[in-house]
Amino acid sequence: MTDTSTAPTAKQRIDKWLWHARFFKTRTLAAKVVEGGHCRINRERVRKPGHAVKPGDVLTFAQGHDIRVIEVSALGERRGPAPEARQLYTDLDPPPVRSADPEQRDLAESTVPQRDKGAGRPTKRDRRQMEKVQGL
Repeated sequence: MTDTSTAPTAKQRIDKWLWHARFFKTRTLAAKVVEGGHCRINRERVRKPGHAVKPGDVLTFAQGHDIRVIEVSALGERRGPAPEARQLYTDLDPPPVRSADPEQRDLAESTVPQRDKGAGRPTKRDRRQMEKVQGL
């Protein structure tokens, strides 16, 4: 038996690879994303779940409300645990932008009215005060 993941020209179906890398819970869901035109390989739209991917390809696809940009590092032989699946790709998504200024973070958090846990339902007076803070 030959090891297909180390062969220089080894390729794998995109729906199978997305499932092995644990981006989708089922292979059918992965195939639907590809068929729906929500997947690109090296900036080219693909609509066939049987399209082949190989190490070095860059995949761009929709996952929930996010757009993922992934580089294929290796091909999977099985759908293993998450740490094993993370070795199949390199995440090229930029990290989420966070404000470094603590004052801006505190200001953003203070615009949301805070209530003590277990304080119960707000009264009409409480609601009016919350609306005043929110500027409604």
